[in-house]
Amino acid sequence: MKPLILGALCVFALTACSNPEAERQQQEAAAAQERAKREADAEGIGKLYDAAITATDWEKARIHGAALLDQFPDSETAKRIEPGFAEVREKAVAASELRRMQALWNYNQVPVKGGTQRSAAIYSKDRVEVDSTGAKQVNLVFRDHPEWKRHAYLVLQSSDFAKACYRACQVKVSVDGAPARNMAAHRPDTDEAIAMFIDDNRGLWRQARKAKVIEIEFPVLAGGTRKAVFEVGGLDGSQMPNWD
Repeated sequence: MKPLILGALCVFALTACSNPEAERQQQEAAAAQERAKREADAEGIGKLYDAAITATDWEKARIHGAALLDQFPDSETAKRIEPGFAEVREKAVAASELRRMQALWNYNQVPVKGGTQRSAAIYSKDRVEVDSTGAKQVNLVFRDHPEWKRHAYLVLQSSDFAKACYRACQVKVSVDGAPARNMAAHRPDTDEAIAMFIDDNRGLWRQARKAKVIEIEFPVLAGGTRKAVFEVGGLDGSQMPNWD
């Protein structure tokens, strides 16, 4: 019995080994099936990528595009998107940076006599040392009040602006690294807040709306001047109606 079984196995083995064409076709079929599956998976990610492009959601498009090129670099879909992916990456970086700068602004609406007080405020990028109590952030505020009208002003958290500013003084304003220019300013004679108003509020607003970074240099009580840097590129003009 055993010799018969062994014989049958040998015949089967010889048959398989003697038909390499069948084996090759079987391997090719399996490889083709795997390629088809990978192409289908790549196409699925490609559709998500295309939808993100259509929606101008560059950050999401970058995620899908990177996944496609990483997981299925030889797919037809990857070859299709690869030429334009560098531009998508750049737009995604810009979108992420804009979203970061938008989050730096704080908007407020408060009911007051005669209507609504609106404000848009942002803290300086870095802390500024104006006295011996340590460096603190400076606040830049645009305010629209039904009675007091429109203003733009700086607010310190400690110490004060130079005494000369109670009458009138100058601040230096630089936009996106351009040479600074003087703007008239004054510090109201009040103890309610350590604030200095920039007289040309509309001019400062226009600069903030078109700039990425504004630097304001101002005189302080301790002597000399200090500079505050504001990343203003995310300012939303719709929050302050009729200012643009």
